[in-house]
Amino acid sequence: MKHGAGIYKVAKKLGCEADEIIDFSSNINSYNPDISITLTDALVVKYGDSSYSGLKKAIAKKYQIKKKQMALYNGATSAIFELLKSLKEKRVYLYAPLYGEYEKAAKQEKKKIIKINRFENLYEKPKKESIVVFVNPSTPDGKYYNLEKLFSIWREQNCTIILDESFLEFESLISLRNQINYNNKLYIIQSFSKFNACAGVRIGAIFSGFSNIERLKTPLWNLSSFDAEFLTQRLQDETFESKSQELHQRHKQELFKILEESKLFTEIHQSDSNFFLTKSERADKIFEHLLKHKILVRTCRSFDFLDNSYLRFAVKETNTHNRLAEILTVGSILY
Repeated sequence: MKHGAGIYKVAKKLGCEADEIIDFSSNINSYNPDISITLTDALVVKYGDSSYSGLKKAIAKKYQIKKKQMALYNGATSAIFELLKSLKEKRVYLYAPLYGEYEKAAKQEKKKIIKINRFENLYEKPKKESIVVFVNPSTPDGKYYNLEKLFSIWREQNCTIILDESFLEFESLISLRNQINYNNKLYIIQSFSKFNACAGVRIGAIFSGFSNIERLKTPLWNLSSFDAEFLTQRLQDETFESKSQELHQRHKQELFKILEESKLFTEIHQSDSNFFLTKSERADKIFEHLLKHKILVRTCRSFDFLDNSYLRFAVKETNTHNRLAEILTVGSILY
């Protein structure tokens, strides 16, 4: 599995509808309050504001940056590809495992890729004038890193830094967004789909200094008016963050307890995000057992430095967790 949320392919394989699949592979916020958007002519027939001033204003307020310090794209993946295309450095260090699209984007630009195993060689020094890519909290293990020592190394080596904070908001973790005011070689990737519970709304951002943003290319009207309006409303919901984090903590504890009490896993990584990385010599059997009951989890063999003994479970809501617990309890067949 190259990415989570492969429910359509799985549903076809199982001969069922996609909405019958319980998707633990997709790490999207389970708190999803209604948003009211009317599809009026003004929204879908007329050309929208190509500068997305309303959305940028909401993002600037929410993330405490200036509108001129952001570039918006049709999803974080598009932002990643555009950023790697725009950077002149030919050497890229990937702190792996991490989101696979970074490697694809670097390969597309014919950059030399060096992978650092952050589990074992976190402080390996990259060569001077390189690009470094770090996801914090990390994926698929959800660890939040104190990056002070790494930033010191990167500055010493005059590296261009790409820091992905797409999983940061589920917990009260410190963002380094404010560093774009002082570090002109820092770019921050922000996906809005994960925390804001809108995987179908394709909006991602690059945050950086004004001069860096000016050099980036963004297609005219690269966001739909509907997507922009949805995210604007979500960001203006003053209770969304606190309620999300409150529910997240409760649901995260539920899921951890279920995984722990199943006795099926030799490791359950401590996580600072909304998913757990697990290890089991029976991972393949667990995956197939769950799939037979229309429960999809994320296999991790496609991640660097991991193998097919690892599975990732996203945090969901209580009813979904109860179903998982029920099926895992029938786990005697796995032995």
